[in-house]
Amino acid sequence: MSVVLDVTVRENTGTGNAREARRNGLVPGVIYGGDEAPVAVTAKHNEVLKAINSGQFISSMIELTTDGKTQKVLTKDIQFHPVTDMPVHVDFYRVTAKSIIEVEVSVTFVGEEESPGIKRGGALNVVRYSIEVKCPAGDIPDNIEVDVSAMDIGDAIHISGVALPKGVKPTITDRDFTIATVVSSRTSKTSEEGEEGEGEEGEAAAEGEAAAPTEG
Repeated sequence: MSVVLDVTVRENTGTGNAREARRNGLVPGVIYGGDEAPVAVTAKHNEVLKAINSGQFISSMIELTTDGKTQKVLTKDIQFHPVTDMPVHVDFYRVTAKSIIEVEVSVTFVGEEESPGIKRGGALNVVRYSIEVKCPAGDIPDNIEVDVSAMDIGDAIHISGVALPKGVKPTITDRDFTIATVVSSRTSKTSEEGEEGEGEEGEAAAEGEAAAPTEG
């Protein structure tokens, strides 16, 4: 676990209290879930920014410390100021390592250099840059690899063709949704048309030579 954030319980809640917290360099938040009552908290603004910049704060299980006690949570939502883009509120959800949660995981494509379709000038058309999955909170994958090395122009890869990590399942189960396709690009079309044109010209030339009268 890479992110540990120190929080303080807020005795008073409400809009006015939250504004005061922000003026004092704090980010208000709430911890909920786990069959326990919601608890209002604050964290230091610079520590929240550091956690966000770590890349492990969102969609990852982190640890909150309060008066020496620790609890595992998932960062469910961060609200940002519309002008400054600074964090103004954070929602935390209580979890254990075995809690099954729903989370979006980014997709990483591998094998593009071996793809027959891309080699012929086709382009990878990404339909989904992330996949929503169910998995244990303690085993959230960093990313999901999608192998496109065997794809030709016109091919599509669906979720059924993706090797998901152990214990990870897609939240969408009623259809075999598409992750990516390989489509014809202008370069590949021009190349194919050029080859066809050369073939037609060659055939026409051959027919012309065959039809030309011989001098006697």
